[in-house]
Amino acid sequence: MNEVVISGVGLWHPEHIITNAELVASYNGWAKAENRRNAAAITASTMEALAPSSVEFIEKASGIRQRYAYVKDGVLDIERMRPNIPERGEDELSHQAEMALNAARPALAAANKTPTDIDMVVVSCAYTQRAYPAIAIEVQAALGIEGFGFDMLVACSAATFALQRACDAVAAGSARAVLVINPELTSPQVNYKDRDGHFIFGDVATAMVLERANTCTAQHSYGVLGTRARTVYSNNIRSNFGYLSFADDSDPFGTDKLFHQNGRKVFKEVCPMAADHLLAQIETLGLNVPDIRRWWLHQANINMNQLIVRRLLGTEPTKDVAPIVLDEYANTASAGSIIAFAENHEDLKPGDHGVICSFGAGYSIGSLVLRKR
Repeated sequence: MNEVVISGVGLWHPEHIITNAELVASYNGWAKAENRRNAAAITASTMEALAPSSVEFIEKASGIRQRYAYVKDGVLDIERMRPNIPERGEDELSHQAEMALNAARPALAAANKTPTDIDMVVVSCAYTQRAYPAIAIEVQAALGIEGFGFDMLVACSAATFALQRACDAVAAGSARAVLVINPELTSPQVNYKDRDGHFIFGDVATAMVLERANTCTAQHSYGVLGTRARTVYSNNIRSNFGYLSFADDSDPFGTDKLFHQNGRKVFKEVCPMAADHLLAQIETLGLNVPDIRRWWLHQANINMNQLIVRRLLGTEPTKDVAPIVLDEYANTASAGSIIAFAENHEDLKPGDHGVICSFGAGYSIGSLVLRKR
């Protein structure tokens, strides 16, 4: 079996920023208008008035302060409340492929690799904008990569699950090097009319190159000591958008088709599950918690991250030990842990250990234990 390393990482975000204050103003404007429209029912107690949101509520509940948006136009319009993303022709580069390329190119550059060095492309994210042809094959063609590509959908664990597939392929020799890309275009699936969810997600793209250790020439590289994945079925996080809406005559854009969750249950159930998963993994590799220099965790909610690391360390985590990037990026589905790695890995010394972990709908948890080379 070949020794596998991560040799390059790429990160791209859109130029557009949406602040909490902007989202709150938009939501509150829409909610006030809805309450006026339904004043009679509210007075008769047959309908509850919509409660306002606030910047303080968002930051306390999540730690999020802003997010990047692929397209900002339309999101804050209380007559629309969704991004206005123009449809592209079938002969044009798709929106998601464009995002993917913006992250893939710097990842290849960091790894000192060209498209001729890559045998396999995986686009793995929470949503893809179409069923087929695969976004990965479109990206493969745009970069001029021979070999093969495919898409994976594993919600917020998509990046780490894809990294495990890539690691397996390189270790087995079925690919010399693999390009894993996470173009997380989440904003079209956000219900901006939901007080508890309108602030959660942001758009971003990340990418990583995995290859054999004996071909690596990158300045910063990390040996993959082990990978682990687990799924446990849960209904507490759902997005029901799909082609069956055409057959069952339901509203394809109804609120149940957009992202929704039971946040309290997710927090209560996922935190111990993630902590137990990580502890078991590092112990299987003969490591202990103090041996881990850095935890690059999924960036969904600052309170979740802090609780998980507290369970592992027994102390309050620092941003040096467990970096937080969701204040700037918000929840970016599977890309969050890769953003944390991209922005916080070059300072590690040879021999330092770190863990990339993501968790989300499914439930699903994926993780990799790394050692700086």
